[in-house]
Amino acid sequence: MTARMPTVEARRCRNALLAGLSLAMTLTGPGCASGRQRREVERVPTRGVVDIEQARELDKTTMPRYVVEPPDELDVTVKPSPADWGMQAFVVQQDGILDLGLYGDVYVVGLTLEQVEQRIAQQLAVEAAQRGQKVTEPFRVSAKLSNSQSKFYYVLGTVTTQGRFPIKGNETALDAILLAGLKSNSLPEKAYLVRPHAVGGPDQVLRIDYCAIKERGDTVTNYQLFPGDRVVVPGTKPPSLIATLLGR
Repeated sequence: MTARMPTVEARRCRNALLAGLSLAMTLTGPGCASGRQRREVERVPTRGVVDIEQARELDKTTMPRYVVEPPDELDVTVKPSPADWGMQAFVVQQDGILDLGLYGDVYVVGLTLEQVEQRIAQQLAVEAAQRGQKVTEPFRVSAKLSNSQSKFYYVLGTVTTQGRFPIKGNETALDAILLAGLKSNSLPEKAYLVRPHAVGGPDQVLRIDYCAIKERGDTVTNYQLFPGDRVVVPGTKPPSLIATLLGR
């Protein structure tokens, strides 16, 4: 088989491309690239304070009492079971109502599960009285969360997957960063945690020392996450196409 020789035009295009790449490597050599990158990193402020009183890895605490919000799904069991009571799964609607079917509605937003149980038992007792039904013993209600929940934390900034993540109760800042994923221009060493606060209250911004967490196993700033927390990972400008092709 005879090898095909490149045409004059093909050789000219190839040589022009190689010359362009050579020039790019000269202009973006290790010294220039690292210096430019350092300047970009220095322009990104370090935000937050280190608070050793916060719950963190190896020193976690329990979550606040769970309060019901849309679109939580509840499994409800009632003893003694009322007549015509055939449902068990209930979804909290957008207006905060739990629809009990023939037994009316109850407003449950902002209530703990124990308070939801009391509210449902009261509603069943009222409905039974209106129907003239004889109740031999008080209704006992058990309400438990099923798969659908309304509590999240957020990861924002220069990450692979920016958005909200369901919170289970033992996540840390490191978990959030690793789950969201880092990009080539992410600056996890500049990451910080923003905690929601009441109107008029002081800002709560906590510094995350990612290098200490990763390289020394230091848990001081690997804060435990709570519902509504925002983990922010700053970054530099995305790398140019040429830098990407050169692996820089």
